[in-house]
Amino acid sequence: MTQKVITVVFYSRRYPRSDWRLDLEEKTLAAFFDRIAEEFAPLNIRVEYLKDKTLSFDINGYGDLLNSIRIRSPRDGIGNLCLGHIIGASPNREPLEDVRRGLSRVAFAPETIEPEGSDKIVCHNCGCGC
Repeated sequence: MTQKVITVVFYSRRYPRSDWRLDLEEKTLAAFFDRIAEEFAPLNIRVEYLKDKTLSFDINGYGDLLNSIRIRSPRDGIGNLCLGHIIGASPNREPLEDVRRGLSRVAFAPETIEPEGSDKIVCHNCGCGC
């Protein structure tokens, strides 16, 4: 059986507001993804992450932060969907918890995710096409 590869992409972020900022530290991300990769490996799922500086988002709130994080899973037909599109509303506004929710949904129930180009609005007007 071919291994499923799920990639989480973190785009560059700018914080124009002086009263709101939420940074994700590299050390924290690396440890988080090491744990996730270890959990998913026995299921023949490889999880990886990368930072892409080719696109930058203005972050004015938590919804914008979700839009700056994308998930790719070519085997499931998921090209580059924003995390907000995949998980909907965030119950606790904890970025790594939300990434875990998104990864689990893509890994185990990708058929429940609205396809790209769907006319149902499920994210935060990020321009991803949902």
